[in-house]
Amino acid sequence: MNYLDKTQLPTLADRLSYAMSQCNFSQEALASAAGCTQASIQKISSGKSQKSRFLPAIARALQVDIDWLELGVIPIPQSTNETIRKYRPQDGTPLALGELSLWDDSTPMKGEEIALPLYKEVEIASGLGKSSIQIDDGRKVWFSSYTLRKAGVDPSNAACATNTGNSNHPLILDRATLGVDKGTTKIIDGQIYALEHDGLLRVKFLYRISGGIRLRSFNHEEYADEDYSFEEVMEQRIQIIGRIFWWSTLNLINSSLLPKN
Repeated sequence: MNYLDKTQLPTLADRLSYAMSQCNFSQEALASAAGCTQASIQKISSGKSQKSRFLPAIARALQVDIDWLELGVIPIPQSTNETIRKYRPQDGTPLALGELSLWDDSTPMKGEEIALPLYKEVEIASGLGKSSIQIDDGRKVWFSSYTLRKAGVDPSNAACATNTGNSNHPLILDRATLGVDKGTTKIIDGQIYALEHDGLLRVKFLYRISGGIRLRSFNHEEYADEDYSFEEVMEQRIQIIGRIFWWSTLNLINSSLLPKN
């Protein structure tokens, strides 16, 4: 996407029409992808509407920066850091690492910061060793509303979870905090999703295949692809919680992932 500035595309309608032409999207196709009506797209395209609660979803569908679409602000180019390029998946899946804010227990939370719920695995009281994914009422994760906006995520659909294991090492480490967009459960090939799989929380790249879905780990040398038919998806209670839009990692000195002598 070649972003043009406000001197070339001065209005929201101009930028929307330009982005649609770059993606070869009709109003009907964009409405379907963004989960809104064609009338909503038409109002923005015609200049009748300068604001819309669907703008984050529209930006996500068009794969453009929300600040550029709404305000005409050209985004800063993504880092070409050698480490990031080294860890890019072989299929070309782009990495979208989020922004971190530093605070401690005495730091007051600002008005633009949001407390997001945290998902965890909870053992079911039946005593059969079964678990389910539930909200941890006792814990919250503070998040910048600016980061959510940049990611095109509605705060009401945002939640967090904790990664477990090394199936996506070194891209996502054990105990990394994950940002989950519960508003995006439709599979976009090559994107990372949080899943509930028979009561377990899993983080996988998803792909649509004939008659089912494919789960892929970043650490595919140790973890083979998993293919499931739609019948197996139902039988094994595989449910998409949402798309992973952000993650952070603490590189702990006593991490089990550190190499042994």
